[in-house]
Amino acid sequence: MSDDFAYMSALDLRRLIRSKEVSPVEIVESTLRRVEALQPVLNPFVTITADLALDAAKRAEQRVMRGEDDGLLTGIPLSIKDLTAVKDVRFTSGSRTLADFVAPIDAPAAERVKAHGAAIIGKTTTTEFGCKASSDSPLTGLTRNPWNLEKTTGGSSAGAGASVAAGITPFALGTDGGGSIRIPSSFCGLFGIKAQFGRVPVHPAAATPTLAHVGPMARTVRDAALLLAAVSGYDARDPASVAAEVPDYLGACDQPAKGLRVAWSPTLGYARPIAEVVEIAGRAAAAFEQLGCTVEQVDKVFDDPIELWMAEFYAGVGTRLKKPLAEHRDLLDPAVAEVLDRALDQSLDQYYARVFERYEFRDTVRRFFDCFDLLMTPTTPTPAFEVGRNLPVEFDGESIVGWVAYYPVNLRGVPAASVPCGFTRAGLPVGLQIVSKALHETDILRAAAAFEAARPWSHRKPPAAHEPRASAAAEPARIGT
Repeated sequence: MSDDFAYMSALDLRRLIRSKEVSPVEIVESTLRRVEALQPVLNPFVTITADLALDAAKRAEQRVMRGEDDGLLTGIPLSIKDLTAVKDVRFTSGSRTLADFVAPIDAPAAERVKAHGAAIIGKTTTTEFGCKASSDSPLTGLTRNPWNLEKTTGGSSAGAGASVAAGITPFALGTDGGGSIRIPSSFCGLFGIKAQFGRVPVHPAAATPTLAHVGPMARTVRDAALLLAAVSGYDARDPASVAAEVPDYLGACDQPAKGLRVAWSPTLGYARPIAEVVEIAGRAAAAFEQLGCTVEQVDKVFDDPIELWMAEFYAGVGTRLKKPLAEHRDLLDPAVAEVLDRALDQSLDQYYARVFERYEFRDTVRRFFDCFDLLMTPTTPTPAFEVGRNLPVEFDGESIVGWVAYYPVNLRGVPAASVPCGFTRAGLPVGLQIVSKALHETDILRAAAAFEAARPWSHRKPPAAHEPRASAAAEPARIGT
């Protein structure tokens, strides 16, 4: 499928727009044609906002022509996951219980990308309320992986992973309460990062207010840094918002990785990754020695905190969904309903015992980073698995999130990213997770940009992105034409 702007980086698009070589309207119209071609194949969108995107592109063009362009994202198309509010657009959270709900306000991230001139082309699919690490929901059906249409994109930022990997937009905003940016980034061959908890403010309050992050997924590190810069910064509406100057994320990408102290942990002490993933991610971690880092293998970092995370995450979602669980259970994903039931069965004593255990876990992580700048692991224990399944066949019988294993840094709120680091023999992407100490996103960006320069990945394109075929994917609702 020929398209002049597909797979072009956001920074290249920005250069073309600012130099008046290309109109933002032309870029957005091209993007919407690509959405139309690939939606039936991949099903990345729940709602397409064509009018919203075209209006933003026209305003961007006018500002550029008047010499008034001061936005970081002027005229650049992007998408926003359907767990983040965009004013006057459907806000379903992947659930039939909210199929017709329209957001009355913009979330801070949506407000900021609009202020920076971005063209929001649509809301991307998510598992129901972000509760699974796969790519399906009762509302939107299956979202497919461009690298192999029979595989999941991972979740819960499912549509964001599919759309960026397929070259629809250079980047997207996802959310991450337990790996939901990093998992689909790993499965789809993208760079995805969640910054320090509170660096990107969240409002209205998420169902998981102590865990939820909003962050970018992109095909290049610098594109992600650009989008992260646009959405970061203090907002009084979020009590956890970081009241500090936003670091120079793009500048960090130009800094060498030399001198960083890296811990490589294949399992953290409890994960059960397949051998091929460990081999690929391990070679990537070792490559940082050639970039001037010291790399030390650490077999045990901490005990598996799955019970702490599940108590925190699913109790929050379950409390929000008590009424639908009682009155409209037939509308919910059965796997989600089951895990919410278990979370709500906790007594108050059990819940608060885990709250205090979480504080102990946070301190364990803090002490670990007294000795290291970065922790590296595989992002996921397997590559993408069969679409329509809740978890890989190797982990049948485990919880719908526990199999992921490498998610726990959300309990501490520290920055974490997934970096493309290779492909399996079957041609599926593998991600290397990079975690930093608190407030040190710039260390992740330094390391990831240096690795990308040494082992570039964005030139590789998945087959489904240029060989669309018919699919039974759901038709999204549209706003505009």
